[in-house]
Amino acid sequence: MIVVIGKGGQLGSSFASLLGPGGRSLGMDELDLRDFDSIAPVLDRFRPTAVINCAGHTAVDLAEQQAELAFLLNASAVGQMARWAAARSVAFVNFSSDYVFDGTKRTPYVESDEPNPMNTYGNSKLAGEMEGFSEYPEMLLVRSSWLVSGGSPNFVATVLRRAREGTIRVVDDQIGVPNIADDLALATLEALDAGVTGTLHLSSSGECSWFQLARRALELADMDPELVQPISTEEYGAGVMRPAYGVLASERETGIELPSWQQSLPAVVKEMLTWV
Repeated sequence: MIVVIGKGGQLGSSFASLLGPGGRSLGMDELDLRDFDSIAPVLDRFRPTAVINCAGHTAVDLAEQQAELAFLLNASAVGQMARWAAARSVAFVNFSSDYVFDGTKRTPYVESDEPNPMNTYGNSKLAGEMEGFSEYPEMLLVRSSWLVSGGSPNFVATVLRRAREGTIRVVDDQIGVPNIADDLALATLEALDAGVTGTLHLSSSGECSWFQLARRALELADMDPELVQPISTEEYGAGVMRPAYGVLASERETGIELPSWQQSLPAVVKEMLTWV
């Protein structure tokens, strides 16, 4: 059995759907990662063959005010889970982010590039990588970016909802790659089945800005893409610095690839329109 931690999030929900009866998803009500003493007893009860951690503090702006909590969930708890898995020779997967890089590069970041986070969230994710590998060098650390799913709140869903109310402004100078949660979950399971360990970048192909993603989402929803207007990050007035370029690519020859985001986004938007 594979245990997935963080069942309420976009990625956790995708794993739950893919694994079906072969997995068990745990929410905070079943495993509160703030309580380190509870981690081993809960996981021991299920005796999993693998643990996939999708939980964490993901609110980038809020992390600046909640740095202690961000590091607890994104770093210290990861180390605790990695230690448990290493002691029992259980496969362990944790997820990190393009935010471990500073975005000054203009070609895709690969696994061997030196991290240099520029905000608390990125620093907490990098700390989680380091604590995880310190406890379990054979864990699988997956870096990805710009997560989008059809059934959970996210950037695209917000764009669709707000565009119904009128014109919206979206930054056009932050470049990255949208990754569909179902695609990322499936690719991660392929890597796990293949015995891949270490750091692995899993990302769709085809970079774009948040503005370009927003316009494409409106087109797919049969809405006027002109409702989205481009602005700069400076004009938007974001309080927390974010990487201007967060495109990831893999230099590892695993044979594992995600479909392009352009290929997968139509089905995601169609699903969103049933609840947004």
